[in-house]
Amino acid sequence: MRRVRGFVALQALALGVLLTFLALPLVALFTETPLADVPGLLGTETVRDALVVTIRANAIANVLILALGTPAAWFLATRRFRGRALVVTLVELPLVLPPAVAGIGLLAAFGAGGLLGGGLQDAGLVLPFSEWAVVLAITFVASPFYLRQAIAAFEAVDPTLTDAARTLGASPARTFARVALPLAAGGLAAGWVLAFARGVGEFGATIVFAGNVHGETQTLTLAVYETLDTDFDVALSISVLLVVLSAGTLLSYKLLSQWRSSTSTSAPAFGRSPSMSR
Repeated sequence: MRRVRGFVALQALALGVLLTFLALPLVALFTETPLADVPGLLGTETVRDALVVTIRANAIANVLILALGTPAAWFLATRRFRGRALVVTLVELPLVLPPAVAGIGLLAAFGAGGLLGGGLQDAGLVLPFSEWAVVLAITFVASPFYLRQAIAAFEAVDPTLTDAARTLGASPARTFARVALPLAAGGLAAGWVLAFARGVGEFGATIVFAGNVHGETQTLTLAVYETLDTDFDVALSISVLLVVLSAGTLLSYKLLSQWRSSTSTSAPAFGRSPSMSR
């Protein structure tokens, strides 16, 4: 009995130390920030411009991620082919790449003299150090978060429901839109929330590939970096804003995951036709 209590006490101690370590920077952030001045500090031109760039770039990137990632995830979830493991690995690779390496890779691909940069430049498209570079950097680092979750969500869809739709004459596109998408909606939304959070917090690939141009490529995270030396209170205020946004995003993800679990347990019931329930 003493050994059991001792082991439990050791676990509680480890949890306490870990929680203290993780919470201390956040507590310090809110303690050191002049909270009463935060609205005014966030109203400065630097923050406003960075917020506009962040919202605009993330909106475009998320449209690209959803538009391309959803059918791609459905394909990977429903097809088994030679080399599939390699494809999935390549899709997930940006998750573990150092952000600076992601930025250098984007430069090597789209920069002047890069793999595609020369052709793009001849066509009048110069991507590096432009707002489109921010969009591409966010899409590159955030899309795997959506794809992983979307693949798992589509794999969780009961194949008998999609097979029944096909048997009743529905086309593959109609089956995807009317059966698979509604059933996987919770997982897709959760994946999008994760991708959105990653995109808002992106720093390394953006500063390498897009630079830190005020009003053009400077996002909120880059504004924090710039204001560290010039106005520390502004940096603290932006950090508080990003912490609040991150906490809200994480809470949304947890709520969506719970909704996904509840809907997945009731999906077969919704999928039955009246004739099947007789």
